[in-house]
Amino acid sequence: MTNYKYLKLGLAKRIRYLKHAKRNRDYIVFLHGFMSDLEGKKPETFLSFAKRNKLNFLALEYSGHGKSSGKFINGNISKWTKETTILIKKIVKKNKIIIIGSSMGVWIALNQFKFFEGQIKGFLGIGSAPEFLENLMWKKFSKKMKSEIVKKGIYNLEHGDYVYPITLQLIKDGRKNRVLNKKMKSKINVTMVHGQNDKAVPVSYSRKVLKIFKNAKKKLVIVKNGDHSLSSAKNLRLLKKELNLIIN
Repeated sequence: MTNYKYLKLGLAKRIRYLKHAKRNRDYIVFLHGFMSDLEGKKPETFLSFAKRNKLNFLALEYSGHGKSSGKFINGNISKWTKETTILIKKIVKKNKIIIIGSSMGVWIALNQFKFFEGQIKGFLGIGSAPEFLENLMWKKFSKKMKSEIVKKGIYNLEHGDYVYPITLQLIKDGRKNRVLNKKMKSKINVTMVHGQNDKAVPVSYSRKVLKIFKNAKKKLVIVKNGDHSLSSAKNLRLLKKELNLIIN
């Protein structure tokens, strides 16, 4: 049974997280995607990887996600970034970090560099989706969809088997969190892994992330026939292999 914990942030907010800590070791910090949680295969895979490699591990569910408190429609990139920053400061403290972002988690991860650039020693991105709210949603919405979201403050976007409640405040907040125009000076290993058949986010987004890092040792891995989640047993083995190369 997975041993989840909760951190109280204020009177009403509780953030669920998963931690494995053995003494003063480097941390793998995993950041999940949009409307995702810690019940999937990737957190479990990276937790077991950390244990096997004698590393510490932290993953959290942003407010409105999974079993963390709060409504999803009240969340945004700024809030989820802040919650992540608080958890890292509280749990990881001054230990070194290998940060992993999945989809939107890459955006949240990039926002962490302004707080922990000196601590982050490696970065793995999976199906990177920074700035997706503006470029992959708002700009592709029809006039009717845009009109509804402006008028009602929310639009329920149907995509596959899911319905994503997209709020106007979420879109507006995304514009305040631009990252693709930044320049990162970190001399670290940065690897982006992206499915060739990703129907949610184009491979170009992983290339855009790599361009940010001017001094890093950069690598793009395009997974043949890979989807957005890259959660099959074969793809999880590939992610572990790439993570191992980042660390060693």
